[in-house]
Amino acid sequence: MNATRSLHDLGQSLWLDNITRDLLNHGTLQRYIDECSVTGLTSNPTIFDHAIKNSRAYDEAIRGRLGQGRSGEDLFFDLAIEDLTRAADLLRPVHDQTNGVDGWVSLEVSPLLAYDAVRTIAAAKELSARADRPNMFIKIPGTREGLPAIEEAVFAGVPINVTLLFSREQYVAAAGAYLRGMERRIAARLNPQVASVASLFISRWDVAVAGKVPAELSNRLGIAIAGRTYKAYLELLVRPRWQRVFNAGARPQRLLWASTGTKDPKASDILYARALAAPFTINTMPEVTLKALADHGQVGPLMSPDGGDCEQVLEQFARNGVNVDSLAARLQDEGARSFVKSWNDLLAVIQSKCAEIRQAA
Repeated sequence: MNATRSLHDLGQSLWLDNITRDLLNHGTLQRYIDECSVTGLTSNPTIFDHAIKNSRAYDEAIRGRLGQGRSGEDLFFDLAIEDLTRAADLLRPVHDQTNGVDGWVSLEVSPLLAYDAVRTIAAAKELSARADRPNMFIKIPGTREGLPAIEEAVFAGVPINVTLLFSREQYVAAAGAYLRGMERRIAARLNPQVASVASLFISRWDVAVAGKVPAELSNRLGIAIAGRTYKAYLELLVRPRWQRVFNAGARPQRLLWASTGTKDPKASDILYARALAAPFTINTMPEVTLKALADHGQVGPLMSPDGGDCEQVLEQFARNGVNVDSLAARLQDEGARSFVKSWNDLLAVIQSKCAEIRQAA
């Protein structure tokens, strides 16, 4: 039994952090589902930027959309929804088998809306209706401005993947927004079965402090932050306020490990996959990490419910000048700006493809 199957059997969901039309057309995603226990999929602007830029597989669809007068963001969302609904349909058996716990794909609202709650809510509702799949998450960043949009979207019945979380405090704030949305649905006598995940980014922590701390602390910050957040996650689930909404039919918001590809070439290529094994969590992995785990990975010990040595490790970082609170705020802000850049790059690629196709016509 390979490590991907072992992790799945231990209670962790493995999702692919990638989507391309070639993955769908060539049967690769189906093979990952069948052979690597993949039970979900995430996307973001960077993924689509690379997919469209590096493939001719989208040219025919772009040509058809141009003939319909589509352009810019609207054309992109047509392409993205085509890919993601196909992926959602492949994962629908998992979704049905798990009664909606697993088998999800994710589509992100425009990163240009990261600080505009009103327009984010409108975009989330519109994209969810446009996709028309029961296993499609809409991704909303867990920024301060994004929290009201998360609450409102959940109240409106839109499944949400909260993205761009970097710390325990940011996670707890996002979980609170989800809980408020649930409580409002229950008070309004609406069905509380609205799924959500909260995505904590891991590897960017270690990139941020690389070369700035002693060698013995290399590649340990992201895992320590994960341990601290995992402890908070489990503590939330047993609080009376949460258990009241569970008793009314709501489901827990699951914790998802994001950005789990190893960035340090000197470190193990399955560093985070091995360290973040935990029941009732999700690890969304880049394709290279998934394949490495299936090929030569071994499952490590499960994460400790009490966070293990995370606080001692974080204290060592503090003694070496790392303020995790300010760094978390910086990483979230940088992440939002990075997604905007990727979004603008993506739209530039689409514009270039459109011009090329018009010229060839």
